[in-house]
Amino acid sequence: MASITIGHRQVGSDHPPFIIAEMSGNHGQSIEKAKALIDAAAKAGAHALKLQTYTPDTITLDVHEREFFIADPNSLWQGNSLYNLYQEAMTPWEWHQELFNYASSKGLVAFSTPFDLTAVDFLESLNVPCYKIASFENIDHALLAAVAKTGKPVIMSTGMASQAELAESVDVLRAAGCKDLILLKCTSNYPARPVDANLRTIPHLAELFNCQVGLSDHTPGVGVAVAAVALGATVVEKHFVLDRNGGEVDAEFSLEPHEIKMLVEETERAWTALGKVYYGCTDKELASRVHRRSLYIAEDVKAGDILTEKNLRSVRPGLGLAPKYLPLLLGKVVKVDAPKGTPMSWELI
Repeated sequence: MASITIGHRQVGSDHPPFIIAEMSGNHGQSIEKAKALIDAAAKAGAHALKLQTYTPDTITLDVHEREFFIADPNSLWQGNSLYNLYQEAMTPWEWHQELFNYASSKGLVAFSTPFDLTAVDFLESLNVPCYKIASFENIDHALLAAVAKTGKPVIMSTGMASQAELAESVDVLRAAGCKDLILLKCTSNYPARPVDANLRTIPHLAELFNCQVGLSDHTPGVGVAVAAVALGATVVEKHFVLDRNGGEVDAEFSLEPHEIKMLVEETERAWTALGKVYYGCTDKELASRVHRRSLYIAEDVKAGDILTEKNLRSVRPGLGLAPKYLPLLLGKVVKVDAPKGTPMSWELI
């Protein structure tokens, strides 16, 4: 599949994985901390910074009971209402331009996830280079159509969506003008378990929808992301935080700066290692061929002696005949004297 241009970077299988550092609400409502996060992402080698664009009123209702209250004891946000959670986690819209400019000055591609149509209009006014659709919004066809109509690349997480729902969503995007689409395999659980990642879906998604596929990852560490790259992921998105113990809204399942650096390095290492289908010696292996096993005279022999398993052995190094000839040579008569350590050759018999 052809590469896609996002900002100043090329994204595709011919390029190292595109690493997106997701700030989410980990700025803790401090623009200074937000800029410190951007500094950390750039220093770690991330390629992009992503924000989220919503307000509590554009994403939920000002209701604090029933299904609008998080009662699940397994949730990181148990005891909060949705409205209050999003009030805490939102990135103030008046920060966006300043943060985008700051991230760009650090060499990062900066963009955001809109959660409703007003957010799309706002982000268009800031001329973002692409759009991200979150898992929880991937069935909102009006939102999908709005981002597609911008003509910019769309990155969409697949969390929770069935194959049929994804097919509908991709159809909506393409019908509305989306030409550059990247799907991100995603498990919408926080934190997610590696056992639930089901990364073998990545090549299936690529084949099914004829597009690039990456990973939006909420598991601890970098192992799942590295495995995703080995299966063809061209993009990896991870939440990040300055300090996982800092108490920010998404801190528990976010990477710290040194882990983002490891993510960049190890996913690029995995991508480099994919290479191509290749057999035989690489350039670096040629010098090692001398250390393969081969057949050597293992005891002094005289002309007229018979080759046996005792005086002819497969050993290192590799300057003699290949070990596969041993059965053929046993029992043959040596025609010249040969001291121990002589590489076996046809001229000896």
